[in-house]
Amino acid sequence: MSGSKSEAQDIKVELSKYLQSELKMRLCEEKTLITHARSERARFLSYDIEVLHANSQHDRRGQRTINGTIGLRVPKDKMQAKMCKYMTKGKPIHRAELIHCSDFDIVSRFQSEYRGFVQYYMHAYNAYHMYAVKRVMEVSLAKTLACKHRTTVNKIFRKYKVTAETRDGVYRVLQVRVEREGKRALVAQFGGIKLARNNDVDIDEAPKEVFHTRSQLVDRLLRNCCELCGADVQGVEMHHVKKLKDLSRSGRRYKPEWMKRMIAMRRKSLAVCVECHYKIHSGLYDGVCVC
Repeated sequence: MSGSKSEAQDIKVELSKYLQSELKMRLCEEKTLITHARSERARFLSYDIEVLHANSQHDRRGQRTINGTIGLRVPKDKMQAKMCKYMTKGKPIHRAELIHCSDFDIVSRFQSEYRGFVQYYMHAYNAYHMYAVKRVMEVSLAKTLACKHRTTVNKIFRKYKVTAETRDGVYRVLQVRVEREGKRALVAQFGGIKLARNNDVDIDEAPKEVFHTRSQLVDRLLRNCCELCGADVQGVEMHHVKKLKDLSRSGRRYKPEWMKRMIAMRRKSLAVCVECHYKIHSGLYDGVCVC
């Protein structure tokens, strides 16, 4: 609102009364704050909200057209908290819990975490500040791969650093390729996201689930073997369930073989052939399949 602080306080009181009397809701005093838009920032949904003005720290060119415009900003503490997950004593460090995974899964894990963070803050006018987050995660990724292969970070950069064309342009990224005979290669890369304000962010790729060594997703796909009937096929399909505990609590007196197999392996996914996958969804799977 445009007015004095006393007016804002009166409006807040009236809002509280309306919520209590008409909607039976209570206004949270700790979170409902009155903020001076020109000198302070309001925190909402992990964004800092402020009113922009010419000749300020966010407009060094003195563009008067931005006067009074509402701006969204990436908070420094959120970027710092993100970087701290990959740092120790102020420096990037490797992630020991991932060194037993394949290179493909390690890069995919870092990329999904990086993409989820930067795409959430793409509405901010200072999105380019997230380059610091990218650099810390990139070094942490390189150190993780270096620790896995017992080599140096420089050798990892020389091995995996490539120039790739993405939907945002041409970027230098860390890329891992897994070649497959007769099929398109599996590609995982870190980076390649434009760090600039974008009000039309299209998140079209869900974060990949990274498994432990005993359930490497790449190995299971490349094996081309049905984990139910054992048939060797040219391509397998992944059968997924939402929660593993739902299988144990399904209430069925006699569980089908595919359900017992997933419970025994403690996996939410199962690599199966087309015939077995069809029978699972149609409720016809009886443990025997001729492919």
